[in-house]
Amino acid sequence: MNVDNSPARSNRLTNALVVSLLLGILAGYACHELAPTPETAKTISGHFSIVTDVFLRMIKMIIAPLVFATIVSGITSLGSEGGAVGRIAARAMGWFVSASLVSLGLGMIFANLFAPGHGLQLPLPNADAANTLQTAGFNLKDFITHVFPTSIAQAMSTNEILQILVFAVFFGLALSRLKTSHARTIAASIDELVHIMLQITNFVMKFAPLGVFAAIAAVITTQGLGVLLTYGKFIATFYFSLAVLWTVLVLVGLVALGRPVLHLIGLLRQPMLLAFSTASSEAAYPKMIEQLTKFGVSERISGFVLPLGYSFNLDGSMMYQAFAALFIAQAYGIELSFTQQLVMLLVMMVTSKGIAGVPRAGLVVVAATLPMFNLPVGGMLLIMGIDQFLDMGRTMTNVIGNGIATAAVAKWEDKRGLAEEGSSETAVPAVAVAGVAVAGAAGG
Repeated sequence: MNVDNSPARSNRLTNALVVSLLLGILAGYACHELAPTPETAKTISGHFSIVTDVFLRMIKMIIAPLVFATIVSGITSLGSEGGAVGRIAARAMGWFVSASLVSLGLGMIFANLFAPGHGLQLPLPNADAANTLQTAGFNLKDFITHVFPTSIAQAMSTNEILQILVFAVFFGLALSRLKTSHARTIAASIDELVHIMLQITNFVMKFAPLGVFAAIAAVITTQGLGVLLTYGKFIATFYFSLAVLWTVLVLVGLVALGRPVLHLIGLLRQPMLLAFSTASSEAAYPKMIEQLTKFGVSERISGFVLPLGYSFNLDGSMMYQAFAALFIAQAYGIELSFTQQLVMLLVMMVTSKGIAGVPRAGLVVVAATLPMFNLPVGGMLLIMGIDQFLDMGRTMTNVIGNGIATAAVAKWEDKRGLAEEGSSETAVPAVAVAGVAVAGAAGG
């Protein structure tokens, strides 16, 4: 596959995304100030949103075939290694659960420490208005049954990542069991499909700066810069807490990967910026696959672990849920004991798994959990106005967490292979610390 992944090309895209972000803020501010009425501002924002919607639609058209192809390709390449799939999944899930608990714990600590909701003394919102959030159906029973698709065509048409993953695992395991020439041909074709989808991703990413510009401009046009000041304390403390979580993730990555984790963070700048700008994990997924491959993570690992992470490793969303719930309790002067807070956050952790594709998923999880602890669901209206800005930070955090987790799992697999098989790939440069030394193979 002839894809230009040169540093110059990467820097050009990164610079273009940063410039687009700044221009979007300026354009949105100008439109907000010049619009004679809020209705006019909303109309202008709708025009910007056309560009954003088109870009996100192009991204979404990539997701299902890319996830399916990368998972199947990864499983078939691991098929000859007994227990490899289960081992990788167990390691990934161990990381994901631990990271979720750390994220929730930090969120609870900082929300209680800074108490951003204390002293607001805002009137109770209309409870009926909160009914616009669909809170029904988010329970353990429905989650478990929803994981398994009734139709793979329907799952792909709606980008149900977890359902696609389940079908792809069955498909990949079945394909790896067959030793016929036709099975090998299908497996080779799916490997090529991965490369085709990555090439399509490169085409789509050329439109990323336009998508970023339009997304930011649309938000600022309707809400203005003032929304950042209205809940300044809440936003500031939330992003400070995210920064602490980023530090923890990088330190853990330093332990797992060594100094190359700093190079990994550099490679993840583009998907992080995309996630922050568009508040969409889907927008960052294809670029994450590409950047992890450049770091040295094999596609068989990233194609299997990353989709799992998108459903189970939402570090930023975990912290947001802790902050949002406690902020609402503080705003209404409702005191929650440590035990109540702990149980509430554990419920949120279970409820949130596998809903990354649900619009405003964090809001829905919080709204579904609040009534269990006698907190007003209408309190969600307090933060819905700034949710877009909070969503940017938590989505970018999800990208950081999934990138480090995938690279760590890949390195553990690589070390296991080197220890057991005495592979000669020990000569691979230090930066290619994961997978099957893609960097070394590419050099040939």
